[in-house]
Amino acid sequence: MSPLSLARLAAILAKEFIQIRRDRLTFAMMVGIPIMQLLLFGFAINSDPKALPTAVRIGDASPFARSLVAALENSEYFRIVIRTADEAEAARLLEIGAVQFVINVPADFGRAVARGERPAVLVEADATDPAATSNALATLFALERSALDPDLTGPLADLKSGATPFELRVHRRYSPEGITQYNIVPGLMGVVLTMTMIIMTSLSMTRERERGTMENLLAMPVRPLEVMLGKILPYILIGYIQVVLILIAARFLFGVPLLGSLTLLSLTLVVFIAANLAVGFTFSTIAKNQLQAMQMAFFFFLPSLLLSGFMFPFRGMPQWAQTIGEVLPLTHFLRIVRGILLKGNGVGEVMPNVWPIALFLLAVAIIALARYRRTLD
Repeated sequence: MSPLSLARLAAILAKEFIQIRRDRLTFAMMVGIPIMQLLLFGFAINSDPKALPTAVRIGDASPFARSLVAALENSEYFRIVIRTADEAEAARLLEIGAVQFVINVPADFGRAVARGERPAVLVEADATDPAATSNALATLFALERSALDPDLTGPLADLKSGATPFELRVHRRYSPEGITQYNIVPGLMGVVLTMTMIIMTSLSMTRERERGTMENLLAMPVRPLEVMLGKILPYILIGYIQVVLILIAARFLFGVPLLGSLTLLSLTLVVFIAANLAVGFTFSTIAKNQLQAMQMAFFFFLPSLLLSGFMFPFRGMPQWAQTIGEVLPLTHFLRIVRGILLKGNGVGEVMPNVWPIALFLLAVAIIALARYRRTLD
């Protein structure tokens, strides 16, 4: 027999193509994942976010103050979403993440500029994500010299030379040194839980099927909800063990401040872990084997990682990508964990991000139960 036969090789190739055609889910993943990566990295990812929501607290109505605000908007990095005279309201907007910056223009700003007294403008930045604020702050310092140039004419023209007509004082709140670990390490808690919970649960049912024990499970006098809870609850305990390890490392290895309530964090973790486990359980009812379950888990994990704001600034993405990101539990959990640990947020601040995760959990649980009932046939 010859060492290589084109006829035998053609037969093996035909067999492989037939097998690929029969495994439609795997083929779809092979095509879908590269397309998804291309679209996300090509259109959604942006490391230079602009139009960042900004609150302006103006204590002066002079032309100089108006020119400063106009220069901020013209820079394209700042989008004025609210004007307020209330310091407490501005601080709360920054605390809950509704705005990225608060620009505080002091009273008598215009008069002080005209006198050459260089009044101070306080800029408060939410520095929990240094990547989202760095370029905007760099542009802000450039505006310090040029923002008031159109108004510095006639007797005031001399103010264009020498020192800038006003002084910018930047207060990077929640991470004054701009330490990236403060942003990355708490976020890793959500990323690790998303990856491990979905993978472990998605493999649980397919493992039963491949080992031939699925028939025994179906023959048991249990309801789909009981099977689902029985598969999910042990992994909730595993998730909490992972969280404890990450918190210990965050505090003692990376020096991440733990300002908020760990009890509140624990309560929100239940909803987040359960949501990911429900996704994994749903995948396990669809996949025919463990390979397909792993592929589906990766297909969900990739957009969660890229569109949640963990790797790239969330506000830098286009609107369609932000809309998809708002559906993902990881997006809301990152806001929760960073808000609790770095800002000391309480129940009122985290609840707007808890209910979307709970709604996602309810929707996925309904789908999982419906899929499980169909597997009984």
